[in-house]
Amino acid sequence: MIAHPGLRFTDHTVPVPLDHRRPRGAAIEVFAREVVAADRAGDDLPWLLYLQGGPGGKSPRPLGADGWLGHAVRTHRVLLLDQRGTGRSTPLTGRTVKGFDDADLAAYLKLFRADSIVADAEILRATVAGGARWDTLGQSYGGFLTLTYLSAAPEALRTCYITGGLPGLTAHADDVYALTYPKVAARNAEFYRTFPDAAAAVRRIADHLTDNDVRLPDGDRLTVDRFRLLGMLFGLSTGYAQLHWILDEAWHGAELSDTFLAEVWRQTAFTDVPFAALQECTFGQGGPPTAWAADRARHDHPEFDAGADPLLFTGEMMYPWMFREIAALRPFAGAADLLAATVDWPPLYDRDRLADNRVPVFAAVYPDDVYVPAELSLWTAAEVGNLRAWVADGYQHDALRTDGPAVLGHLMGMAARSGSLR
Repeated sequence: MIAHPGLRFTDHTVPVPLDHRRPRGAAIEVFAREVVAADRAGDDLPWLLYLQGGPGGKSPRPLGADGWLGHAVRTHRVLLLDQRGTGRSTPLTGRTVKGFDDADLAAYLKLFRADSIVADAEILRATVAGGARWDTLGQSYGGFLTLTYLSAAPEALRTCYITGGLPGLTAHADDVYALTYPKVAARNAEFYRTFPDAAAAVRRIADHLTDNDVRLPDGDRLTVDRFRLLGMLFGLSTGYAQLHWILDEAWHGAELSDTFLAEVWRQTAFTDVPFAALQECTFGQGGPPTAWAADRARHDHPEFDAGADPLLFTGEMMYPWMFREIAALRPFAGAADLLAATVDWPPLYDRDRLADNRVPVFAAVYPDDVYVPAELSLWTAAEVGNLRAWVADGYQHDALRTDGPAVLGHLMGMAARSGSLR
């Protein structure tokens, strides 16, 4: 057990089947970190499994007993899971898949979706939690995982908390982007109203990138489209300010500054590969292929054209050009095309089972969320049995990080008032 200010950590690494349908086949490792309050390390506490956002997100590396984790360890023993392919779980990177051909890599990537992550969690529950039923906290994509968990193994769960992560149970990627593009356009407009000089600053940078071969620290060319990926920040509570300060330090004389280029690289390098490679796959459940839905949808929104004035940033969208132009993603380009053409995705949600759900679920839905549309979240909330939604106005998608004790405390208070805690 490792000591930390106010916390005690225990690391767990377990082997799991690469393909849970073939338990005697190849295996990978999954890592999770057990966290307990220092003054409760010897207590018999219920477990809380934390399901990170993504897809393909490693769990937080705590620096102290603060934020939502500090609140959670008052009552729980928390398990921070590095989802397969991330963190200290068997990593999914260009280096680790070297030698795969495109078809084999696409087949490999299909084993990193929500159904596999839930099956991994069940092995952890048996080996680390002694088979005890546990609570879950799902942030963003962690909420998608929660509904897959409730579909596959509700008997494993006591109470589920979800923050900004209720998926449309039958939504295709086209449905998601039809809702998110207008939201991102509105967020651009608000950014430019907040910082009136930004439009000219953005256009100056874009014109410079068009006329010059500008390289990022890893040698990738910085294009206008890559620059526009900084709009992913608009889903965060501090996103406008973050982008403002990046633009504020953009120039060193007539050249773009090293500080600016380093920050753009950091925000757009996609070194956590599973997120980019699997983002649209989260919406694949049979039916038509995703077919690079974000790219197709952008053509329906001329306000996002490169020549539009003002120039708009894009949001949490994955485009095929990214897999040709971003170093960490290039090894996955052919496989990503194959995934975009896939039509045989197995279902991730059992609608009948969810409609009859008996596990108490408490979900925070953010009306202004540009990552997970509230319209789909509220439709799902009405479709899932025993789910109570809190429409948390005034928060952005990262509310659990920025105001974790209040957000998690509110959801736990809802559970306590409902009599669900036992």
